Amino acid sequence: MLGLLKVKVIRGINLAYRDTKGSDPYVVLRFGRQKLKTSVKKSNVNPEWNEYLTLSISEPIHPIRIEVFDKDTFTRDDEMGDAEFGIRPLVDCAQMSLEDMADGSVIRSVLPYRHNCLLKESPIVWKDGTLTQDVALKLRNVESGEIELQLQWVQIPSSAHSL
Repeated sequence: MLGLLKVKVIRGINLAYRDTKGSDPYVVLRFGRQKLKTSVKKSNVNPEWNEYLTLSISEPIHPIRIEVFDKDTFTRDDEMGDAEFGIRPLVDCAQMSLEDMADGSVIRSVLPYRHNCLLKESPIVWKDGTLTQDVALKLRNVESGEIELQLQWVQIPSSAHSL
């Protein structure tokens, strides 16, 4: 295992209406066989989650998939869009020697392009001895919606690799 990725699901913006009074959204995070989800926010198309979901990362070749759903009581939950983003740039930065970097240094920036769902430039920053990356994603396969995340890399001590 290379490390842990703490994903802070911050908020959704202008999510799609799936019920007459809005939607009851929750976020599902998928990476390989791992699947994690946030709590449901009732009747809210601009929800604030501020919840941490932690993934173990052994091989960062696959993108992380975000799916947003509207929780329904008696029927299947409605899809509210999805997005994907790669973590290779963050993992590459985590493998660099960063101890001597100034606090707040931008190590690298990931730019939006047609194969990722980024809304804007996504800087990878060394702050307080931790690598973080702010990510704003445009949801696909839906009429509207954005998701804001913050990624934080947690390095596994090398002695733990051999356990």
